[in-house]
Amino acid sequence: MGLPSKRLAKTRGRKRRGAIRLAGKTVSLCIKCKKPVQPHHACKFCGTYKGREVIKIKFKHLKKKEKEAKVKK
Repeated sequence: MGLPSKRLAKTRGRKRRGAIRLAGKTVSLCIKCKKPVQPHHACKFCGTYKGREVIKIKFKHLKKKEKEAKVKK
């Protein structure tokens, strides 16, 4: 592995490292529930991946009326 023949200035290295930044996560929409999901991941809300159910979620998101009815029982 080669070594630098001359010493590099601090600013030269800092300029190079200045271009390296954290990129935001890429997000797509779930086909079924239209919630934001990372690509190539199963949806956390409805448990689907590529249009089919992969994960069974016990408590799916219920409407307010259904929630109130379950609480009253």
